Order: sequence, then C-alpha cells, then structure tokens
Amino acid sequence: MDYGIPVTLDLPFTEAVERVRAALAEQGFGVLTEIDVRATLRAKLGEEVEDYLILGACNPALAHRALQVDPRIGLLLPCNVVVRAADGRTVVEAMDPQMMVQVTGQPALEAVAGEAAGRLRAALDALAD
Repeated sequence: MDYGIPVTLDLPFTEAVERVRAALAEQGFGVLTEIDVRATLRAKLGEEVEDYLILGACNPALAHRALQVDPRIGLLLPCNVVVRAADGRTVVEAMDPQMMVQVTGQPALEAVAGEAAGRLRAALDALAD
C-alpha cells in the first residue's frame, strides 16, 4: 500500500524547505507543527542522520469538513509532509489523504480527502516546475 505522494528535487535541503512552505501556502495549507528529526535524534540518541523535517500541514477548511464527518479524524491530522535529504538531492513526500478513507472506512470522507490530495499534489507539482 502506497501512502505517500513523493517528489524528488535537485535543490539544497534549506531551499527545498522554503519552497515547500510556499507551495503549501499557495494551496491553503499552513504549517502547524514542525519536527526536526535530525536534531531530535542527535539530542536524544547521539545519532547522526541526514536532514529530515516533518511539517504538519493543515488546510483549516478541509480539516473542518473532515471533523464534521468523523470527530476522531483528528488522530490522522494534520497532513504530514516530510522534507529529507537523500544522496545530494531533497525528497519531499506528503501523506496521501486518501489514507483517511481507508483507515476509517468512512466513504463520506472521500470528497474532502480527494480535495486535500489534489491540493497536496498541486503543491508538490509546483515544486518540480
């Protein structure tokens, strides 16, 4: 089961993160949370890994619609977007919102998940341009 929407960029990590934030904003997503996995693993475990950032992206209107269908959907929100360094390139992956439908078994979520997926795909497509 593929649960992500990926794009690989020939950009430095820091520049890619800036472009991801801008592309998400263009599609109505704000970044509610940010987890610097590299810094966390270094501080907590003394381990070194490539740059790896998890952005918790949220489109408030879509989140509201999903919560109206299923109040427990908050367990699957926000939509995580990972930006990570990989072999001199930067990989950006967004969680496929269709997973909300599969996990919950709620067909009523299909429309909002479809719109969220379309907006995330548009944001990632914009990065590749």
